[in-house]
Amino acid sequence: MRYKLLWLGIFAITMGYFEATLVEYLRELYYPEGFAFPLKDVPIRIGVIEIGREAMSLVMILAVSAMVGRVFIDRFAAYCFCFGVWDITYYLFLKLFEGWPPSLATTDILFLIPAPWVGPVWAPVAVSIALIWAAVNIWDDLDKGWIIKPTRMEWALEILSGLIIISSFLVAAPAAISKTTLPAFPYALFLVGMIFGILIFLRSQRHANLIENQG
Repeated sequence: MRYKLLWLGIFAITMGYFEATLVEYLRELYYPEGFAFPLKDVPIRIGVIEIGREAMSLVMILAVSAMVGRVFIDRFAAYCFCFGVWDITYYLFLKLFEGWPPSLATTDILFLIPAPWVGPVWAPVAVSIALIWAAVNIWDDLDKGWIIKPTRMEWALEILSGLIIISSFLVAAPAAISKTTLPAFPYALFLVGMIFGILIFLRSQRHANLIENQG
């Protein structure tokens, strides 16, 4: 597991650096006084390119994760781990480059697909920490010779928890697009999604059908 953590970590940190540099360039062009809401107008062509870059970032993580391990749950853990490390190091590099964000409570644009995701920096960081924690737990079980096999219902509930979290980020999307005052972040909705997802994961760990890893 140490070997896997090392190289996946290096890949994810590298991705975090590249994304931070690209965002830094965009901010120099469109937010020379410093990033803040309301959002600035950017050419449609640039917006489309940026959405494509975000989509391709997810594909990059998927491609690397697909080459890790010999069972689906191993690859799934790799994806979660890379995503979490990538997102956290992205903010760390932005802090290094320009001292931003000034605090974890700073509001940011988190993602653009299918609409702008808006929320305080601590929220995606919390999600990333949970993903890393889940990945390490999955790998720890695999190292013991067992494969976690969540039921279809458990997978469905985990997807639901993810959609709840995403919906909390999309609450402010209309305001961000129309450049009006942002509504308060729906902390309760976000926490429901987070707690629900963690509890389902713990349940799947405890009750899923664990079988000996035959390779």
